[in-house]
Amino acid sequence: MWQVVSVVLGVMGWACAGNNLNGWVLYQIYPRSFMDSNGDGVGDLRGITMKLPYLRDTGINATWLSPIFNSPMVDFGYDISDFTAIQPEYGTMEDFEELIKEAHELGIKVILDFVPNHTSDNHEWFINSVNRVVGFEDYYIWHEGVVDSMGEPQPPNNWVSVFYGSAWTWNEFRRQFYLHQFTKEQPDLNFRNPQVVAEMDRILEFWLQKGVDGFRIDAVNHLFEVEDFRDEPPTGMESDPKSYAYTHHWYTKDLPECYDIIFHWRKLLDDFKERYGGDDRIILTEAYANISFTMKYYGNRTHPGSHIPFNFLLITDLTANSTAPDLLHTITKWMIYKPLDTAANWVLGNHDQSRVASRFGPNKVDAFNTLLLTLPGVSVTYNGEEIGMEDYREISWEGTKDPAACNTNPTTFMKFSRDPERTPFQWDNEKNAGFSSSPSTWLPVHPNHPTLNLKDQMTAERSHYSLYTTLTGLKRHPTMIYGDFIGFAMNDNVLAYTREHTGHQTFVVVINLSDQEENINLATIFQRLPSKLQVVAAASHSNYRPGDTISSNYVNLQQSDCFVASSVSAEARAVRETWNIPQWLKETLSITTLFITIIFVTHHLNSHYFPRKSFR
Repeated sequence: MWQVVSVVLGVMGWACAGNNLNGWVLYQIYPRSFMDSNGDGVGDLRGITMKLPYLRDTGINATWLSPIFNSPMVDFGYDISDFTAIQPEYGTMEDFEELIKEAHELGIKVILDFVPNHTSDNHEWFINSVNRVVGFEDYYIWHEGVVDSMGEPQPPNNWVSVFYGSAWTWNEFRRQFYLHQFTKEQPDLNFRNPQVVAEMDRILEFWLQKGVDGFRIDAVNHLFEVEDFRDEPPTGMESDPKSYAYTHHWYTKDLPECYDIIFHWRKLLDDFKERYGGDDRIILTEAYANISFTMKYYGNRTHPGSHIPFNFLLITDLTANSTAPDLLHTITKWMIYKPLDTAANWVLGNHDQSRVASRFGPNKVDAFNTLLLTLPGVSVTYNGEEIGMEDYREISWEGTKDPAACNTNPTTFMKFSRDPERTPFQWDNEKNAGFSSSPSTWLPVHPNHPTLNLKDQMTAERSHYSLYTTLTGLKRHPTMIYGDFIGFAMNDNVLAYTREHTGHQTFVVVINLSDQEENINLATIFQRLPSKLQVVAAASHSNYRPGDTISSNYVNLQQSDCFVASSVSAEARAVRETWNIPQWLKETLSITTLFITIIFVTHHLNSHYFPRKSFR
């Protein structure tokens, strides 16, 4: 017997000048692994520029580049030694300017990764601070520590690094400890120092003048710590005091000042637009935090904040065993919490998270890409997910590059390593998957590239990639941009939802999360659907194909199947006109349903959600 869980959500997002964020497909590029243009085994800016037509043809609106700045590469770009210079192995400033020019000519916006929490210990500021150069003494977080019974200095408290061990390292020259919430080569900046804020403002202005369209702000909830340096309380869930999970991070994360600095930077970007014109410059924020804290980054009507506070719920709240009610709850949770006049966003993966094919299973790649691209709001794709790339977990201890893994040991390193999801993009079935002509690459290419690569998928009759491009095209439809979301968990395995917008086509999306065949009757739930539907897009392994006509009262789904269907028939138009509800009543019903859904879903489904450990 089917148990139906439903939710109706109005989409009341807003448009930036020149952009409707609800129609955005944002594509993250990990430059080191995207395309190598000069045969040194490392991806670079010219390689990205070469592949910009691919982004356009794939239906990408904007691309976010992981850090490209000068760096010793201890944490592969997240340890920056010069915020206004290009990492030499990636190219030159001229290469970057050419990339911006080409991207804009193709209608693609470029978002840079901004890493304000810390610098490299090779940065001039840190060297000056170590030497107590006038004006730089307090650019970082310094502390004398405490002296033990042997007269040796010890860290001032129990704060732990995200990458394991104490968050404090002793500097012998300055005779003080400095704070680093990540590696010891990444000292934390002191954002309570107005000079540091002014430095960061100048950096943002520099790149805005270069033509960038916005910034993804890294680890934003780590920017401030309490000033009295009190110990953090233990969680009771971890026995190793060097583990990040050993303590609650109440005094080193999510402080109120973190929101204020985002409001400050939003004003800086808005003021730049006022001076120079053009579209809004966009802020994206990364904070692995509880949902109430995350929502604060949106700001309010007097202090606007992040346009896109990244939504990681599809990563943190779901597993391969998640059910359709679980998935519906995860969607509903974000839509209920977010302010009504903002755009939702959905992140399926990134350079810190296991790939979709490896988390959920290769057969579910199409299902989750369909979900990503048909939900209301911004869709965020990590490079390679459009072709279903998989983690490569056979990288040896000796070949491991990720500091999160290198800080552990040969027995446990793979549990912490992010290298498996960072392997080079698989362009074709040739040497090094077409990524590089070098004899070796900075990380090994996945050995499955002869059968899993873009070139083969572009020429195949059906593939992950062809479905992805169909869906990015569909995302530009007015119904997908402005339409309401009405979702049902038909049973534990099948999620179905409609996207409806007055005066336009209605689309129904059906996703089977299970490894078994399912038969469902859409007509019993979606009574406004016509009796006949036309398939618009379907999983690459589905029995359904685009253009097929199906009956709404009988749908047969294969394992991990999914499809999007619609109708433009006279019957469908008549149904829509019969149910044409005045807008004021529609909004009232939508808001009322939200409150009912909060009570129902929270009571029935919220008890078993525990976010997984994440890095940056």
